[in-house]
Amino acid sequence: MTDDRRAQDPGEGQGRTPSDAEGSPQGARPDFLPAEDTDPARPREQVREPWDQTPDEEARWGDPAGTGDTASFASPSGPPPPTGLSAGTSPFAGSAGGPGGGYGAAPPPTAPPPPNQAFGMGPGWAPPPPPGAPLGAARPPEPPRSPRTGFIVTLAVVVALVAGIAGSVGTQVLTRGGTSDPAYNLGPAPTGSTGRAPDSVAGVAAKVLPSVVSLQVKGLSEAGTGSGLVIKGGYVLTNNHVVAAASRGGEIQVMFHNRKMTGGRIVGRDPGSDLAVVKPDDTFGTPELVLGNSDNVVVGDPVIAIGSPLGLSGTVTQGIVSSLNRPVTAGDDAGSADPSYINAIQTDAAINPGNSGGPLVDLGGRVIGVNSAIATLGRSMGGQGGSIGLGFAIPVNHARRVAEELISTGVAKRSRIGVALDSGYRGQGVRIATEPTAGAQPVTPGGAADKAGLKAGDVILEMNGTALQSSDELIALIRSKAPGDRINIKYRRGGQESVATVVVEAAEVPVPRPS
Repeated sequence: MTDDRRAQDPGEGQGRTPSDAEGSPQGARPDFLPAEDTDPARPREQVREPWDQTPDEEARWGDPAGTGDTASFASPSGPPPPTGLSAGTSPFAGSAGGPGGGYGAAPPPTAPPPPNQAFGMGPGWAPPPPPGAPLGAARPPEPPRSPRTGFIVTLAVVVALVAGIAGSVGTQVLTRGGTSDPAYNLGPAPTGSTGRAPDSVAGVAAKVLPSVVSLQVKGLSEAGTGSGLVIKGGYVLTNNHVVAAASRGGEIQVMFHNRKMTGGRIVGRDPGSDLAVVKPDDTFGTPELVLGNSDNVVVGDPVIAIGSPLGLSGTVTQGIVSSLNRPVTAGDDAGSADPSYINAIQTDAAINPGNSGGPLVDLGGRVIGVNSAIATLGRSMGGQGGSIGLGFAIPVNHARRVAEELISTGVAKRSRIGVALDSGYRGQGVRIATEPTAGAQPVTPGGAADKAGLKAGDVILEMNGTALQSSDELIALIRSKAPGDRINIKYRRGGQESVATVVVEAAEVPVPRPS
């Protein structure tokens, strides 16, 4: 079925959040300890740079935390060192020219002050300068320092700014081509007319669109949208499956092409043919459509489908008649005892959910069918698929008869010939059942088929020259006829083929009444 069912689908599809990467805590800066081992029984003398000591400073060695056994050394007494040399242990005990005494011991009180920029003695220290050499700066070179964080950040910002400016300039040059023309002009749009030939697609659409309506239906537990066409008397012809939900305590809103809306009520509906008639409270002067003759349609004729697919009112699509007498099972009425059997016109004009009930017209703007069903490759998540170029319409001659009966009496007659078919038969044609089915005889006594001489087990091969391939095809062909119509049946019995003429009769079955 092609009515546009709207279901409240829960929203899904949540994205995954990336897991947080745990960073290792930044380790503390390592403490540097003496390189060689120390005898714990003997205090070790501290070696320090003369220029790094301050008066009255105690030299301490120990573990990085400042705990454990340490050796303390008092700073040497004496006058403060000259400029450039911190007070501390003199590297020379005795005369200024040579070493004397133990390294690290306090000098005698009468010792002269150390010379300017003296070099220390001990592990890793430079030897004293040779006699006569200038006592220049011999401070060990400091290791190169890494760039400071502030400098790095500043440099990064500068690089980013330069890159951004360069990119912008390059983009501007490339997009404008390096030149501009202030006088450039494409000129005015050409003059023309919106008038179209009456037999063109645009001309037909302009003629038919005002008479096509959009139906919004609400039931107790469902809702949907569909289409309809205005016919004589201000009635709206549509599909039964479009308005079925409103027949059980719902409501119908009719929206016309001029966007005016009004309420509507069901006059009658026929689930067997998937047709219904609605009476709007007001038509706002909307013109009626002209009904054509579907018996004059041939394969290849251009056709136009108009309706409200997916609620998009006033949609026009074009195609051709792809086939005729296509048996289709349509409708979507849960309260129906049997499905709708349609002897449909097949078209490749795009028909989608919501097109149901809209007109299929020829290039004269005459209605030749009522769009009712589509074939799809499958359904996803319970919803309907879209058009794949296989649309089906109820022939207008059948729709005309049903609409007249619904408006006149509120019910529609269902055509039959009074036989039960064997659904398990897989041979050529269609076979009449050989045993009673659900309490019904294979051939209804006194019915149309019985009067024509058909019997249980007969294989019906053709109807009016059309070779039959399935039971659905025979049912659709019979229901497309009006009670009283005469049909020719070719059948086989016991290997012999014969022809019988059957007069179609009306079935006495309950039909839904107006709501």
